[in-house]
Amino acid sequence: MTKTRILFICTANAARSQMAEGLLRARYGDRYDVYSAGTRKSKVSTRAITVMQEIGIDISHHRSKTIDEVSGIPFDLAVTLCDNAHAVCPVVHNAKKTIHRGFADPHLTPGTDDEILDVYRRIRDEIATWIDTTFGTAGSY
Repeated sequence: MTKTRILFICTANAARSQMAEGLLRARYGDRYDVYSAGTRKSKVSTRAITVMQEIGIDISHHRSKTIDEVSGIPFDLAVTLCDNAHAVCPVVHNAKKTIHRGFADPHLTPGTDDEILDVYRRIRDEIATWIDTTFGTAGSY
């Protein structure tokens, strides 16, 4: 059985797309081959790594990639997770289908480290719920 290839896209491929990649791979990796990329290269957020480790998912080995780095891979579905990425690439040419599901950028949160981490946790949980609904046993993107 061939796995369905999914690409998650954010601006910097630092938090939301990295968390989505880790979540989908950990929960449904038996059915999906998962990638993430950004419209520009950055580095994986240490806060994203921290909040994912809290739920037993290790994304510390992930690295930020650009869309150009995955342009030779055919995808069944590309998902833009932020409005900026959606504006830059509303259609991903190497994907059969492109959809948009925006989540707030936790990196833009003001406050103490604890307050910022709480927002990362909230976004992680929102992404997890969406992944379960969209890609889980009852889900059909």
